[in-house]
Amino acid sequence: MVSKSPILQLPVLETEAFHRRFEEDLRAADTLTTLQVNIGYVCNLACKHCHVESSPARTKPEENMSAQTVAKVLQWLDENPSIRNIDITGGSPEMNPNFQHFVRELRSRGISVIDRCNPTIIEYVERRTGRDFKWVPAFLAEQHVQVVASLPCYSADNVDRQRGRGSYDASIEGLLKLNDVGYGTDPNLKLNLVFNPNGPSLPPPQEALQADYQRELMAHFGIRFNQLWTITNMPIKRWRYELEKQNKLPDYMQLLIDNFNPCSIEGLMCRHQVSIDPQGRMYDCDFNQALNLGTLDQEAKPIPTDELLFDYSVQALANRPIATADHCYACTAGSGSSCGGALV
Repeated sequence: MVSKSPILQLPVLETEAFHRRFEEDLRAADTLTTLQVNIGYVCNLACKHCHVESSPARTKPEENMSAQTVAKVLQWLDENPSIRNIDITGGSPEMNPNFQHFVRELRSRGISVIDRCNPTIIEYVERRTGRDFKWVPAFLAEQHVQVVASLPCYSADNVDRQRGRGSYDASIEGLLKLNDVGYGTDPNLKLNLVFNPNGPSLPPPQEALQADYQRELMAHFGIRFNQLWTITNMPIKRWRYELEKQNKLPDYMQLLIDNFNPCSIEGLMCRHQVSIDPQGRMYDCDFNQALNLGTLDQEAKPIPTDELLFDYSVQALANRPIATADHCYACTAGSGSSCGGALV
């Protein structure tokens, strides 16, 4: 992998064929299927692994999508009807005051919607405004939104260590309320959970870990869900700082390099989507967004940051080169990793 924005000076992979194949093949697909929308960086948590450094303090207007930008996204979708999937992420997406309007408008167009929900939000009351989020389960069910809920472990100690004291209990309460409205049991209400390793390691095999989650959550709480997605932690932002503090960053990077898997390349999420930040600026994925590593044009030149998604058709963004950096090893290590879990 040729790094365009290096994090570390990394050794060359032993097999140059891997190197060449990654660079030659890493272009967006001919047909893009998904628009990933980071609707805002505000969150009720400040998790150690968060690659966009979300927290309750991220309330600046430019860090959360405005109603005007939401309207532009909807107009762009009307002009580019081949995009049928919207992946809404954050922060906690539900904390954006335009979230419900955005979802309703998307669903009225017959567009499939994913909400990357932090389940603790359901029990949260925003101290600054007094807002609560008890409406979230019923609203998502009413709109038939697919919920992807983060739960980095099925045991309390690991979750609280990564996400903060009390976050495990709040997560369990949130998942139970999602179950109460049919998530995990109604075939039209998909509930998928997300696992992140708590330390500098690759995720275990996804299928086996899913069985463990299903057994433990059912036995202790009666919680049901559809799938578990395993995602490798990105060596950027908070997780990188944590690794640096422990003097483990070089070893972690070497682990990712040693486990590079070329079979993961075909399914990489960056090949099938375009991602935008709260202002509408374009990126190949949410991880590149965190590093301000913008998209490239067809000649592999950076697209200026003042040019927004709304300046381009979906056809113009298809088959474009993907901007890569050393953090991309996390998506291509082991079984691969994407916003939809393991790739191979």
